[in-house]
Amino acid sequence: MSTLQFLADGFAVALQWQNLLFALVGVIIGTAVGVLPGIGPMSGVALLIPVTATITAGLPTEAAATSSIILLAGVYYGAMYGGSTTSILLNTPGESSSVVTTLDGYQMAKQGRAGSALSIAAIGSFCAGVVALLGLILLANPLSKLALKFGPAEYFSLMLLGLAAVSGLAGRSITKALIMTVLGLMLGTVGIDAVSGIERFTFGQPMLFSGIEFLTIAVGLFALGEVFKTILEKEEEDGQLAKINRVLPTKQDLKDSAVPIARGSLLGFFIGVLPGAGATLASFFSYITEKKFSKTPEQFGKGHIAGVAGPESANNAASGGAMIPLLTLGIPGSGTTAILMGALIMYNIQPGPLLFDEHPQVAWGLIASMFIGNLMLLALNMPLVRIFAKIIETPKKYLLPIIIAISIFGVYAVQFATFDLFLLVACGVLGYLFAKNDYPVAPLVLALVLGPMIENNMRRALTISNGDFSIFITKPLSLLFLVVAISWLLIPLVMKIRGKNVLINEEG
Repeated sequence: MSTLQFLADGFAVALQWQNLLFALVGVIIGTAVGVLPGIGPMSGVALLIPVTATITAGLPTEAAATSSIILLAGVYYGAMYGGSTTSILLNTPGESSSVVTTLDGYQMAKQGRAGSALSIAAIGSFCAGVVALLGLILLANPLSKLALKFGPAEYFSLMLLGLAAVSGLAGRSITKALIMTVLGLMLGTVGIDAVSGIERFTFGQPMLFSGIEFLTIAVGLFALGEVFKTILEKEEEDGQLAKINRVLPTKQDLKDSAVPIARGSLLGFFIGVLPGAGATLASFFSYITEKKFSKTPEQFGKGHIAGVAGPESANNAASGGAMIPLLTLGIPGSGTTAILMGALIMYNIQPGPLLFDEHPQVAWGLIASMFIGNLMLLALNMPLVRIFAKIIETPKKYLLPIIIAISIFGVYAVQFATFDLFLLVACGVLGYLFAKNDYPVAPLVLALVLGPMIENNMRRALTISNGDFSIFITKPLSLLFLVVAISWLLIPLVMKIRGKNVLINEEG
């Protein structure tokens, strides 16, 4: 049978009334999960596995597995969209991949353009879902083979490239960005060393043994940081906040977003295929790329539509791309896909090379449902943009307690520890101080995500080479990533020095 025939059979499965209902429920729950800071797709999917197992108990095994995985996948990519809502309206990232959206999305909302930002996020998410679907259909096998060539050395160099590229988020000072990057890497080392079992920077406190929860840091720095800024600086009510002049994006917004959406969708998809890279890295890379290609990079961080369109497309495309190693190789590319894999195994269906031959109904039904689910997300969220945009009209005396409540609930729902609530408040104070002194927060957040991955891949690579560091330059892909990373850091410095010399010569 041809790929198109398999896809047609998949749509026949996905369009069954019960699977349409499961897809609808999944994307609605996913959007809600994304809106709540701290819950995230991983927790949402994990919590729903026993629920779906109960609902589908009377169905044949393969039908039950198909319906369950359609619902759980709907939660996954629905959460990717939902996370943008509070990022744009409240400067509170719903989940980690929406952190970047706060940089420009919240500024757009403050300018009275919340509707445009939310609409572009919805359109970008849909376009990225279509790109991911086409990629799943056409490129699953070749991309999986390419991803297999990435060993520990290549992953280590790729993560270093990510940290080097973070200089694109540096604001006015690369030095300050590097300081924040190092601080993020230091925070990433807190906890018990996975190899030796030795405590690191825990100071004997059991609550630090498992490390510092990423979302506690992110929500504290971004959401509570904004709360402290509003309270301590006694910001006056901005008249523009009280009225949303336009819900749908303007023609200029659509024009400015078209290329970032296309670029973010492709970039996010390819990053999503790499196991371990994930939607967070995809959104950061997309933002950095758009800033590099922009004719007006100084507008980023001040409400540039491309700063919303690119990352939102990238994180949705990455969630689709992560399905390739899961379905074709049985390798989960992220924590959420690992949970999806566990759900399939629970139904005695093993993801991997034989999945498409032995269980085509499950594999192709899931792929087809992703397109239907993205259509549902677009149809649901575009009409609701005005309702979401109304949130920004809430007076600050009501809005600030809502942000605080959502932040505390989200963090406590993940950790169930009062220590994380104290850490949340501390990060809020630090977030305010960092912003006040022009220290960019984004590099710290990215370094905190990449730090453990960099360390683990470096150790694995050195284990393979018996401690020989030359493995990082003898592997062609690894060497390429390192050269690009070094160039990314040096070229701006060289250009800056040359610019100063030209200025001196002109004055002389």
